[in-house]
Amino acid sequence: MAEMQVADKGGKKGGKKRAKKMSTRVDLTPMVDLAFLLITFFMLTTTLAKPQIMALVMPEKDVKKEDVEPVKESKVLTLLLGANDKVYWYEGITDAKLDSTGYGAEGLRKVILDKMEKVRQQFGMEDYEDFKTKEPRKGSFLNVIIKPTEEARYKNLVDALDEMAICKVRYYVILDVSDLEKDFIKNPAAGLKFDVEEQIQAATGGK
Repeated sequence: MAEMQVADKGGKKGGKKRAKKMSTRVDLTPMVDLAFLLITFFMLTTTLAKPQIMALVMPEKDVKKEDVEPVKESKVLTLLLGANDKVYWYEGITDAKLDSTGYGAEGLRKVILDKMEKVRQQFGMEDYEDFKTKEPRKGSFLNVIIKPTEEARYKNLVDALDEMAICKVRYYVILDVSDLEKDFIKNPAAGLKFDVEEQIQAATGGK
């Protein structure tokens, strides 16, 4: 609240009327009160942004070769995350045909869903119990192997993991890309002579 103070210089002197001097003082107390009320309001009503995280089940460090459960090739889809936001993919190991696509609903997601449908037609659906709700569920037997190349960006791996969550892929793993697969990307017509033993070594961290 602003108030005005008037300085009283006494009565008339010499019969000449003198102008009164006035000084102003602004009271900032209401403004400070309002500022604190606004701060309190926003502190009580604002919701802080929660970090978006994805739960990942990390494998054990010491995995023995005999503990690796073999998976049929027809259940496996391998994704090679390449440069320029391109995803190379092939099914199985024997007589693998390399193809490429992009990220998104019409790219990688369609590849995963198409492969999931093939697996469903051949093997049906797997019954399992949701580990959170303990409710019975049905899921695909599809196994996806994700292999980022040196040219792939971190965002590419995040996008690939997002597609795993969107398509509800239960089994997926991140492995290092092999030299054979690097050559396969450079020359798809030469085919992929991938040794199953190398795949096991990659899964167990063996050299």
